[in-house]
Parts: sequence; C-alpha cells; structure tokens
Amino acid sequence: MPSPAPGTYRTAALAPPPPTLLDLSVIIVNYNVREFLEQALRSLERARGTLAMEIFVVDNNSVDGSVERVREAFPDVHLIANRENVGFGRANNQAIRQARGRYLLILNPDTIVQEDTLHTLVRFMDEHPDAGAVGCKILNPDGSFAPESRRAFPTPATAFYRITGLSRLFPRSPVFGRYNLTYLPIDQVAEVDALSGSCMLVRQAALWWSREAWEAAGPAAGSSDPPPDPPMNGAGLFDEDFFMYGEDLDWCYRIQRAGWKVYYTPETQIIHYKGESTKKGELRYVRLFYGAMLLFTEKHLENRYSRLMAWALRGSIL
Repeated sequence: MPSPAPGTYRTAALAPPPPTLLDLSVIIVNYNVREFLEQALRSLERARGTLAMEIFVVDNNSVDGSVERVREAFPDVHLIANRENVGFGRANNQAIRQARGRYLLILNPDTIVQEDTLHTLVRFMDEHPDAGAVGCKILNPDGSFAPESRRAFPTPATAFYRITGLSRLFPRSPVFGRYNLTYLPIDQVAEVDALSGSCMLVRQAALWWSREAWEAAGPAAGSSDPPPDPPMNGAGLFDEDFFMYGEDLDWCYRIQRAGWKVYYTPETQIIHYKGESTKKGELRYVRLFYGAMLLFTEKHLENRYSRLMAWALRGSIL
C-alpha cells in the first residue's frame, strides 16, 4: 500500500459541530431517485435497532418529488433541500457540519442496508480504535460481489496493468489484480487504501484529529467533548473541488495521511443499484468520472511520478 504523500489540500473549512451525543449520523445525498431513496430510508428504519441515530437527506434540487416525499413520509429525517445541484462532496459537507454522531455513514440513495449493517459497522469501529473508516461488502442487484467494495490507490503500475488488460486476465494475481484487490478473498477483513462512497462509515474524530493527536489526548478526546479548535491535523471534510466521483478516493487518502487506517469487512453487506442518478453509459458520466480522476492524480500523484506515468494513469481509470 503506498503511503500518502505530503501535499497541499484545499478542502472545505471545518466548523465545530454540536457535541457528539449519538452513535451514528447517516447522510444521504439525493438527486432525482425518489423511489430508491424511500427504499433506502425504509431499510435504515429496519436496521436502526438500539442505536442512537439521526438521518440526513441532502437533496440537490430534485424535480421528481423527492423533497415532498421525505417531508410527508419521514418527518424525523433532517432534510436539507438545496436550490441547485451543489455536487456530492459539498452536499455531504452540509450535513457533516450538523452531524452529532460519533460515526458518519455516507450512503447512496440507491442502496439497501441489511438489518445488521449499522450495528455491525459501528461495532467494528468500536473494536478497532485505529480505524478512521470502514466499508462492507457491496452486492450488485443480481447478488454478485461488486469489486469497488475495496480498492488500492492508483499507481503507474496499476495503470499499466489496466491499459494492457493484464488486470482482467489475471485478477487473482497480487501484482496484476492490485487496483480492485481482486486477489484478496471477499470474505476476509483487510486493511485497504480506499472504499466506495456508496457506503462508508467514518469516525467523526478522524476529521478533526490525527490518530497520533487523538491517542495522545486520551480521555480529553472523548466522543462527547467539543472538537479541538483549531483542528488537530485531521482529514477534514470532503474536497468540494470534486463535483461527483473521486471524492471518496480523495477522502480515504487524507484519512490515512492523518494516520488512521481504512478497513474492509465482509461481516455485513448492502445492495447497490449503481448509478441510477447518472447512468454510466452517458457522456456526462464519462466526463465527470474522467475529470475527477484527473483531479485526484494532479492533487496527489503529480509530484511523485513522471508526467508520462501520470498521463498513463489518467487514461487507465476509465
């Protein structure tokens, strides 16, 4: 796993949230997927159990009645109705600034969580104090495993393997199957580079504190205390320069740069219907995704690798 390199990061400013009194804050950014959103919220209701939990829906100016449906059917949900589509990262940040949970669950609206998902992920984080984030097994609608459940950071080597098709020919190889970690058993807990933003649980303290500062503070860094002012070298919020796609990769990079670990656990799973808000065959999707990967490579990798390899890397991600 490559170590995150020092660099300059332009992320949204942190503003002290209310004291963290809850176990979990679930944050869903929605855009024109009302029926999927309702299904996701119903699954969260079934999975709540004994958790002290709040749910945020940030709607990016949907025109399909999503806002009205949330107000009508889910009055306990914290609804933020934007008058324009502000993008995935910025919309998440709107809710994160208000969140009171020890943990933040970033969840796509076109997902269904299992009844044990929330408790399993919270328990995992409680049992792994070195964890800044954890993701679970993501299944496609047909029940197959989604390889984006866990990933490595892109490198010139993974770029070459994808361009040449070696990653597809030898998915079980620790060398050629590096990007989606296809050589790892899907039923094995693993420390990974990056998770999918469709479902990732993040320790709120990791946004404020580096792991070293958190451990040094001891009881003073308890989850019910106000966060440090100024922040103690934590990962920060989503980078709002990423409009859509790539922000999860960037966030995982910065979480690890702050000294925290990122884990994948197969102990629970979700179903992800994938890209209902932006169909992957559309030119708009290609432009957004390609632009996000360009931004990531320029932000984190340009100084580490030659321009030629950075170009190859950019071309390989699509």
